[in-house]
Parts: sequence; C-alpha cells; structure tokens
Amino acid sequence: MNSRSETAPDTPWLGPPIDARPLFAPEQAALMTTLRGLRPQDWREEAVPGWTVRDLAAHVLGDFYGRLARDRDHHEEGPAPAPGETLESFLHRANQEWVDAWSRVSPAALTDTLDLVGGQLARYFAGTELHTASLGVSWAGVDPSPRWLDVARDLTEFWTHRQQIRHATGRGTDPDPRFLSVVLDTFMRALPHTLRDVEAPPGTQLQMRIEGRAGGVWTATATADASGAGGRRWSLAEPEGGRPAAAVRLDAETAWRLCTRGVRPLAALDRARVEGDRALAEAACRIVSIVH
Repeated sequence: MNSRSETAPDTPWLGPPIDARPLFAPEQAALMTTLRGLRPQDWREEAVPGWTVRDLAAHVLGDFYGRLARDRDHHEEGPAPAPGETLESFLHRANQEWVDAWSRVSPAALTDTLDLVGGQLARYFAGTELHTASLGVSWAGVDPSPRWLDVARDLTEFWTHRQQIRHATGRGTDPDPRFLSVVLDTFMRALPHTLRDVEAPPGTQLQMRIEGRAGGVWTATATADASGAGGRRWSLAEPEGGRPAAAVRLDAETAWRLCTRGVRPLAALDRARVEGDRALAEAACRIVSIVH
C-alpha cells in the first residue's frame, strides 16, 4: 500500500479528523526538557513493567527511526512477523530486540540522538498530508486507517511514554491541555471499536464525559450496519439525541490511564460517575487505545 497516494478510507464513524501535526515540535521539546533534567539514578527507575527509563527512552527512539524510515525514506527492510506470529507478539518482540541493542549506549548519548532524530520527525510531521490512507490502527478497528488517525496515534504514544518517564522519576502528569486534549480526543476514537460486540437498538447512545480543561464529551451511537447484514456499528458521527442510555463521567487522569491500561476497567468504574445502563457503561470502560 502506498500511504502517500491512496485516498483515505471512508471512516465517518470515527468522527471528525484530528490535526495533531502542530504538537509534535512542542512535544519533542517537552521530552528533551524531561530527559535533560533527569538525575543519573533516574535512568534506572522502572518506567513500565520490565523496562527502565533508559529502556523506554530507547524504545521512543526506535519509534522515531521507524516512522522516518517507513514514511519519509520509504525504506522497506527491517524486522517482520514470523509465520503465525500475531501483530502484538511481533511488536513486543521487535521492541525488546531494539531496546536490548541500545543497552550499550549511555543516557547522554541516547538523549542527544533523541534530540536529533526527534527534531527530524517533528519537521516531517509538520508537512505531512492528513487525508490519505496509512497504517492500520488496530485499537480503532481500521486497516488501512486515515492518515490523520495514524499521525494522532503517534502523538499519543510519544506523550504517554513521556508521562511514564515523568511518573517513574517522581513527577506528575503534564497538565498542559494543548497536549492532553488532543490525546484524549484521539483515545476516544476507540469507542466504536470497543462497543463493536454490544447489541443495542439503533439510536442507543453512550456518552463519555471527561472533566477538566482538557476534557470533552464523546457520544457513541448504535446504528444499523452499512453492509445491511443486520449487524450493528457504533458511530461517533451521529448527532446527540436526548438522554443517553448510559453516561460515564471520568476525570482526565483516570481517562488517559484507562485507555493505556494504567488503570483497569473496574478501578476506573469505581472512580467514575455512571448514569443509566450499567452494563453499557462497563462495556465502554473496556476501552483500550494502545496495542497491548
């Protein structure tokens, strides 16, 4: 697939496009500020299960290189799934192999390389076209995906990894709503796919309300499947229609952690304000906006 020339797939159920391009440069600057402010011992703290801060920073560098190689340089070589290997297993294996290969590189050299390559990636994203076909986004259930979603997905990954580094080293989540509002908006595009197996009459609505300056309201509506096969598809594109069957209110911290599996669904429900159909609310809180 040539993601630079194919027209974007028709995905109205994902809601309006997101333009995350202007945020890559400030996100890169925030990452460098975070890394250059770390103490030597901070690099050895566990950032995610099995990976230290240094490991996670190396993983981010791999993401930077991978995107540039694939999309800017059209480089087609590299690791590939083994026969019968799932996408998730392949990604975890390839990521671990990359992190292991960078274990000989010092934090200072790793930071300098991240500065160089991340700057190149931010400049690439600034000029990329949003309305073409691109890599699939598995957690949204689209392959190929519209490029705007693929690009926004990358921003959420970089932002999430920066928060994991911050948390590992005693800092809280960056509250800057410039980033968090786009991250949350992107994460909520997983709602239709999350609810794909939930049977409900057409017109049934589920409302997710995230509170705070970076929050918002996302309403998923059950609609008749366009294939005419009698199935159901949930959509973020339908207008709100009165009282939703279920409404879930979450604070922003719980919401983004839920979407990245930093908080389990039942724990998120305990923190949420739920109105209406409890089973539908529970289904919505199974949302995952990462490959896991």
